[in-house]
Amino acid sequence: MLQKLKKMIIYVLVFLVVVALGIYVFMQQAQFGQEPQGKRLERIQKSPYYKDGAFQNLSPTPALAEDASYWDIIKAQLQTIPNKEPKQTIPSVKTDLKNLSNDSTQIIWFGHSSYLIHTNGKNILVDPVFSGNASPVSFFGKNYGGSNVYSVEDMPEIDILLITHDHYDHLDYPTVTALKSKVKKVVTSLGTGQHFEYWGFNPENIIELEWWQNAQPIEGFEITSTPARHFSGRKFTRNLALWSSYVLKTPTEQLYLGGDSGYDSHFKQIGEKFGSFDLAILECGQYNYYWKYIHMMPEEVTQAAKDLNTKVLMPVHWSKFTLALHPWKEPIERVTKSAKELGLPFTNPRIGEPVVINGSLLQNPWWKNVE
Repeated sequence: MLQKLKKMIIYVLVFLVVVALGIYVFMQQAQFGQEPQGKRLERIQKSPYYKDGAFQNLSPTPALAEDASYWDIIKAQLQTIPNKEPKQTIPSVKTDLKNLSNDSTQIIWFGHSSYLIHTNGKNILVDPVFSGNASPVSFFGKNYGGSNVYSVEDMPEIDILLITHDHYDHLDYPTVTALKSKVKKVVTSLGTGQHFEYWGFNPENIIELEWWQNAQPIEGFEITSTPARHFSGRKFTRNLALWSSYVLKTPTEQLYLGGDSGYDSHFKQIGEKFGSFDLAILECGQYNYYWKYIHMMPEEVTQAAKDLNTKVLMPVHWSKFTLALHPWKEPIERVTKSAKELGLPFTNPRIGEPVVINGSLLQNPWWKNVE
């Protein structure tokens, strides 16, 4: 009996070692990126936002709500959520991105948090994910039908590739590596540049910013990294790179590009510092009470827009992937309802439909016709 028990223990240990080795080998694949090192790490360690071996939010930010646990999330994932994903194809507009007019500033949304800003003859591409997955593996985080109609081949030359943080639904390895030959400059949060350098981008073309730092990647354009309330990480260790929102000043407009964030006082601080915005792009989906500190509820999104003193709100971070527990169209329904109650101008384009800054607001509730 004792001999059998010893053999069983040995088998279990061998199995665990094999599994651990397999996970280690898998995690060495290129899509997981690389942790900061060398001079980049030295710069990170001097940052006022880096403490105890990791970047910190401005306010204490637990990963989960105080009365929530990971077991609660597992149980919630096992429950049936009606209309969690669309049964029908997401409608879209196919715009010729290589021949956009220079007469106005246009924003073309590609679903979730990916969009192109075409302004003053320049192209700024934000958080592109065209691989069809919001994860490092093909069987998880698949896009909705019809939501992935744009590809790298559709993109024009990119003057600035802007990345808010290194999560898979914002920094997509297949997409950015395929874009490499089209990208002139990369602007991203401090530490995230290590991934790009590891993936073969020229370090001289990578600009990394920490909060309140700014740069002029091209003449006439200024980008300032501003705080967000979130986290980072592509492997098991979190917060080795920073996460950011951005203020984009062009020769003709000032835009706020939100990135992922929970609600906090930083929105009001940014609004007071920069005065007002012609348009603010804010994440409105993938929320839940369990992780309320790192993703805003839709009603908080409209309050953040008010804090920012923006003229127009453009909600994103929905309509492409299911990364939370709410029905797929609930984010846009709640945020537009709240915006109307607050008297806040907003725009809600279809995927690929150009939004013209200071032009007529697109307010077509297209999702109501999609089951």
